[in-house]
Amino acid sequence: MDNYTQQKRMLVDAILMLERAGIIDFNGHASWRVPGENRMLINSGASVRSALTIDDIVMTDFDGKPVDGGAVPPMEFHIHSEIYRRRADVGSVIHAHPLWSTLFSMTGNSVEPVIMQAAVIGEIMQFGEIASINTKKLGEALATTLGAHRIAMLKSHGSVIAAASIVEAFVLAVYLEENAQRQYLAKSLGEPTVLTPEQIATIAGNLWKPNLLQKVWDYHAGKLGPV
Repeated sequence: MDNYTQQKRMLVDAILMLERAGIIDFNGHASWRVPGENRMLINSGASVRSALTIDDIVMTDFDGKPVDGGAVPPMEFHIHSEIYRRRADVGSVIHAHPLWSTLFSMTGNSVEPVIMQAAVIGEIMQFGEIASINTKKLGEALATTLGAHRIAMLKSHGSVIAAASIVEAFVLAVYLEENAQRQYLAKSLGEPTVLTPEQIATIAGNLWKPNLLQKVWDYHAGKLGPV
């Protein structure tokens, strides 16, 4: 399996797993930056997220132009391309429409680190404009808001995850939503305990390890079955 085919397969699996987990819906997308080039692999805008195949993964340049006449990317491809333009450290971007964490952005509340896995999330940035990120200008504004961080919430819209690899981005998307759900539910019993900066530093060092991130990926991959 060549590198492009492998990365396409991983994008397909990531999207299918996030769809099964209720984190990506009919409009979510994930991408992988082609190293050393202003190109990316991303699921096409018309792709069915619950029945994705590698044929639904297309290569485009950072202006959204399909390479070799393939299908067009999602209209919000600017989320991905503008982050890639600014962040040489980012190799994969996910845009999702998760339920629990989006509730927080809708109400102006913050997702706080209340479970140990949230220690690796870092500060969550807030993009205050309610809009589809379907122009270069909006993509630039989002990339500026994200800065050097891993996660941004789009108000009343969804999440944006930026990481070095598809596996890292996938795990961050899962941890964000798991934390938000538990924070929301815990509020019915009382005020959740928020991790301290010292706890975050210690726990993040323990949890941000390739074998533990792969464990999360493999757990969700096991639910997919043959694809």
